[in-house]
Amino acid sequence: MKIRRSTSIPLILAIYLAVMAGIGYKGYAGGETSALQYFGVIAITVLILILLHFSLKRREKLRQERTDDIENSTKSNN
Repeated sequence: MKIRRSTSIPLILAIYLAVMAGIGYKGYAGGETSALQYFGVIAITVLILILLHFSLKRREKLRQERTDDIENSTKSNN
């Protein structure tokens, strides 16, 4: 089974976010960053990842429709 780009890219970026949040947790626990900043950045990043997923999914759908149209037009011309 092939993993689609609309799933793999956001997944890789989510793993990166988890690693960076883990690294930044020391600063949050030590009081260097506020809860609003720490969790706000995480929440905004997750929202962006979700939007990226749906955007890539839409592009894949449009690309598939375009290739289907091309295949159907070449079949009807022959």
